Amino acid sequence: MELLAAAFSAACAVDHDSSTSESDARDSAAGHLPGSESSSTPGNGATPEECPALADSPTTLTEALQMIHPIPADSWRNLIEQIGLLYQEYRDKSTLQEIETRRQQDAEIQTNAHVSPASEETPGEDEDEEEEDEPASPPERKALPQICLLSNPHSRFNLWQDLPEIQSSGVLEILQPEEIKLQEAMFELVTSEASYYKSLSLLVSHFMENERLKKTLHPSEAHILFSNVLDVMAVSERFLLELERRMEENIVISDVCDIVYHYAANHFSVYITYVSNQTYQERTYKQLLQEKAAFRELIAQLELDPKCRGLPLSSFLILPFQRITRLKLLVQNILKRVEERSERECTALDAHKELEMVVKACNEGVRKMSRTEQMISIQKKMEFKIKSVPIISHSRWLLKQGELRQMAGPKTSRTLRTKKLFREIYLFLFNDLLVICRQIPGDKYQVFDSAPRGLLRVEELEDQGQTLANVFILRLLENADDREATYMLKATSQSEMKRWMTSLAPNRRTKFVSFTSRLLDCPQVQCVHPYVAQQPDELTLELADILNILEKTEDGWIFGERLHDQERGWFPSSMTEEILNPKIRSQNLKECFRVHKMDDPQRSQNKDRRKLGSRNRQ
Repeated sequence: MELLAAAFSAACAVDHDSSTSESDARDSAAGHLPGSESSSTPGNGATPEECPALADSPTTLTEALQMIHPIPADSWRNLIEQIGLLYQEYRDKSTLQEIETRRQQDAEIQTNAHVSPASEETPGEDEDEEEEDEPASPPERKALPQICLLSNPHSRFNLWQDLPEIQSSGVLEILQPEEIKLQEAMFELVTSEASYYKSLSLLVSHFMENERLKKTLHPSEAHILFSNVLDVMAVSERFLLELERRMEENIVISDVCDIVYHYAANHFSVYITYVSNQTYQERTYKQLLQEKAAFRELIAQLELDPKCRGLPLSSFLILPFQRITRLKLLVQNILKRVEERSERECTALDAHKELEMVVKACNEGVRKMSRTEQMISIQKKMEFKIKSVPIISHSRWLLKQGELRQMAGPKTSRTLRTKKLFREIYLFLFNDLLVICRQIPGDKYQVFDSAPRGLLRVEELEDQGQTLANVFILRLLENADDREATYMLKATSQSEMKRWMTSLAPNRRTKFVSFTSRLLDCPQVQCVHPYVAQQPDELTLELADILNILEKTEDGWIFGERLHDQERGWFPSSMTEEILNPKIRSQNLKECFRVHKMDDPQRSQNKDRRKLGSRNRQ
């Protein structure tokens, strides 16, 4: 056992940044393992002279792993089969744990920050004076809503370190805390895939293959509703089998990102096909519920089955899109914990890059379907008072539309007293073009000016009283008449004004800096309530998303930048909680920089060697 301990300690001991914070519930558990910080364990700083076993011990994790007997295949297979949570439950529980952990860390820093200096004074001080000048209690922080984690006595949501085989092996007293966190991150990827496959199987067996449902739906309706879900499930099954085989090799998981990379590069295109159909899928599902009573009644009956755990069919239909985005985050979690400049880091970076490409293609597929229809609809509603501008283009999409009020006449005291100070205009802002209209009867819009988006400038007016509140200046450096034009526009609220200014001039400087500035601290929030974007300039939020704050308004809106994909958009501040701990904020940014760092020459060389080796084996 001593030789085994020495082998693992030598293989896994690495230097760690003392400022590293725990970012999820698995980290919290791993940081308090018995014996993980014991100085008496061989290999913790011992030299070969002090511990002779080190002289002949393996020098790499791979060599050390060979000394551990694998767990029988049946053990892992039973674990996968006994996972009781559907993926929707598994995913929610995991993200809620992340949120709760950050809340606890924020509470700790607040408590430490408000420790009274009087408690550190030496005895003998004037006690009467202390009683008279008691330190003011810290400002009361608004009570946070408590999270009720899912509790199901029949479900298994284990940590890797909780498995009986791991507990009895003795490896928990050997592995360094950081390696245990890495094992937990890889274990979560595998078990969550098993839960996902379980939910997909239920979608197919309980809904798609239901004989009554088949008779109710026309084949074309069934095809749109379920798309290529059988292909998605087949890929998930093969992917899960590969992950199971890897886990069966050893009780300590060597790596999973190489498997993720292979499937992302060669098999995950089925996700793009499925997700690209999402717009038509949602529309068809709504139409069926509204127009076919037999379909509506049958779906309600199927959803009541205990197998569904009270979850609707719509939550099953959206599973593939949720999984592919979540899989990218799970690989990010692994990437944050692997040794820097190691082979496992290179593999994780490769897997993450491939997943990013798949997710991007999925998003583009969804947007392309909806954008084409939207542009055709807008084109039909426009009547041009000026020279006609072609609206429909494969490279053009709508960013924002809405009504603003334009100031009429010169800005003089006489004008301010007139009743017709402002008149309504309607703006269509595309990614490359601004179209300014007036709404006319028949749900039509008369276009009277336009300009390329790159030739727009905005300026906020200083507070000039209630009449000019929420007013900003829009300058068209070159309008439809090839001249400069200026519009003074009034929004209904401060947030609406800020949102228009941000959309019209995206490169305009915000109140706070963006992720690309690479500063190690920035105001941040985490999402505690999911939010679905209602406008093109808004950002859909998932539970536990972390965002940098770029702009805030007094009426409760935030313009933020999500760390894991750098997507920007507006969202209600009520959907989030601010992260008050500067150490956590800094660590979030450091981890994000690492995940998105550019390829260095050494990594490129290693990647080329791996590809060459793969071709040679073939």
